[in-house]
Amino acid sequence: MSKKLAGKVAVVTGASKGIGAEIALQLARDGAKVVVNYSSSKAGADKVVQEIVGQGGQAVAVQGDVSKQAGIDRLFHETDKAYGRLDILVNNAGVYEFAPLESITEEHYHKQFNLNVLGLLLATQAAAKRFGKEGGSVVNLSSVVSDTATANGSVYAATKAAVDSITKSLARELGPKKIRVNAVGPGMVETEGTHSTGIAGSDMEKGVKAATPLGRIGKPADIAPAVSFLASDDASWISGETLWISGGLRYLP
Repeated sequence: MSKKLAGKVAVVTGASKGIGAEIALQLARDGAKVVVNYSSSKAGADKVVQEIVGQGGQAVAVQGDVSKQAGIDRLFHETDKAYGRLDILVNNAGVYEFAPLESITEEHYHKQFNLNVLGLLLATQAAAKRFGKEGGSVVNLSSVVSDTATANGSVYAATKAAVDSITKSLARELGPKKIRVNAVGPGMVETEGTHSTGIAGSDMEKGVKAATPLGRIGKPADIAPAVSFLASDDASWISGETLWISGGLRYLP
């Protein structure tokens, strides 16, 4: 049985853990050769590569802080060296911090916007130059907070609202080059991040779970198949869309 991403090369940013790691694994299972990007966790990225190779796939780990142009240049130079082509970019790298208005600083703002928004734009710019005549697919990671913002999350929610807007704009701009641009907007997903920040098991998590019609928090494996679908030719006439993957969640408590 042919795999829907066979022959494709995919870059997944921020893929050393959490949702990004699961996306990399899913794309590889569906036949893509995967570049597992990481900023600081080499061990995590190497583990993802080992798992992909162990399942018969192909992958390489490439360090690069995608909030900086130098990191972008390194990532795509190494992609060129490893595989000589590019078909799919998944802009997964991101950071979230919550703070009330009185605590917002320049650092709080720039840390999130430089990675979540500028990094996404710079990575897409680099990828668009490398997609062939047959085009390519970009999948951005948004969030339900883009539309259902929570208190103390004004900066993070603003970055994800920007992701949704950029997705629509670039879909129109890049469509003539056969480049599709879509996004997925996860609800709350259990990852290393939700545990390290204390969200897991908190009243906030319990409130979100209660507001979710399907009655549970998401897992990375709930997100990855939709990303693979949007990256594939099965979605060849879908562009400019943000797909919410949230268990039916439509508001945050």
